[in-house]
Amino acid sequence: MSTITLKVQGMSCGHCVNSVEGAVKGLGANAKVDLASGSVTVDYEAAKLSVDAIKEAIEDQGYDVV
Repeated sequence: MSTITLKVQGMSCGHCVNSVEGAVKGLGANAKVDLASGSVTVDYEAAKLSVDAIKEAIEDQGYDVV
């Protein structure tokens, strides 16, 4: 299991948390959003999922991964 923490801009509420966590869960990974720091920590299987795919799933929800 690998873990990465991404800085994500544009998240401000519970809906944002649900959108991001849901998008990552749809890829088969687990995400934990920290609104205060504007970050998302993702636990994923590196052999099955790339960081680029995780970033794309978050960006598809309307947020910017920086």
